[in-house]
Amino acid sequence: MTAFEKRTQELQRILQEQGYVGAIITEPSSVYYFTGFHSYLGLEFGRPTILIIPKDDDPVLITAMMELEMAERMTGLRQIIPWTDGLDGEWRAPLSKSLESFKGNLVGVDHFDMPRIVWDYVTELLGVQSVKDVSPVIDEMRMVKSKEEIQVARHAGQVAVAMLEGAIAKAAPGVPEYEISLAVTAAGTRKAAEITEKYYDDPLSFPSINFHQIIASGKRTTMCHHRGSLNILEAQQPLFLCFCGMTEFRQFKLGFDRTLFIDSMNDEVAELLQIAINAQKAALSVVKPGVLAETIFEEYAEVIKSAGLDIPFRAGRSLGYALNERPQLAFGDKTVLKEGMVFAVDGAVNRPGKFRAQVGDSIVVTATGHEMLTNYTKNPEELIVRN
Repeated sequence: MTAFEKRTQELQRILQEQGYVGAIITEPSSVYYFTGFHSYLGLEFGRPTILIIPKDDDPVLITAMMELEMAERMTGLRQIIPWTDGLDGEWRAPLSKSLESFKGNLVGVDHFDMPRIVWDYVTELLGVQSVKDVSPVIDEMRMVKSKEEIQVARHAGQVAVAMLEGAIAKAAPGVPEYEISLAVTAAGTRKAAEITEKYYDDPLSFPSINFHQIIASGKRTTMCHHRGSLNILEAQQPLFLCFCGMTEFRQFKLGFDRTLFIDSMNDEVAELLQIAINAQKAALSVVKPGVLAETIFEEYAEVIKSAGLDIPFRAGRSLGYALNERPQLAFGDKTVLKEGMVFAVDGAVNRPGKFRAQVGDSIVVTATGHEMLTNYTKNPEELIVRN
């Protein structure tokens, strides 16, 4: 039995316990979690893929005709129903037929992720009173990662470090930011391909990195999600690199950030970076099973507030097959940490109009603390790039 089948059976068990006749799932990472199917585009363009999991029968996957062969080869599902743009009501006809037995019963949906056009059709068919959000159940299942998922996460961490090393090899005064992005993409893709060939027998797995690089140099570092531009790197200036979104291996996503210095250290940025490092260190120092998610945020926030700076954002987030999962390392999140959870944990500070510094890593919660998934120095002296 595959990991996907085991997850489906566990969801079916929960659905039966809680009185659901079945669930309708549309969020792409959840579809992958239960089936192993993912679109190569990562976008639907108005073409929904819909997974129906009855409480006591085989799942049904409804997807666009153009995705049929991939869905058949990626999954072991017995029922995959294709639809074609503009013909026979598209996805509506097979969805209506698949939901016939659900009528008059409680049905779970991923409410806040379901495309509105699908939501309108489902509630018209079943009645809004019969539909209930089952996302909390799925989120709870996805919080703790299996041994296999953690191994994939470790490999994703190796891809992240390779991308940073690619950036370091290219960074120098006079180099435009976009050239760094190209070097990062090439280095990450090569590392992902190397790991795939060595450890995984999956001809449909793709190693290519396909996310816009978050990168900023000089005073543009105050723009948290600045993309690689024509801006030229200058000596003594910081170079901020964020690999969140780019760090993906076999659908598993991690967070990873570093602030570098070009040629020599900028003392003002080094001061900010040390505060960011201390904030992350404080957060990591309390990570262990039994701790509340908000406690990690409080430790991180205290360091930043003590330095007289504003808190820029949460201390981190849960990771997996989506960029942003539950729980959040944020104020008010009282989720209790468990062994096997995977998080991005950050430290960041900002002086508007001047500079910004950030450091971020991904970890897995262990029985006694945490394991680092993105192993790379945070020592400012060792983050000076001299090419």
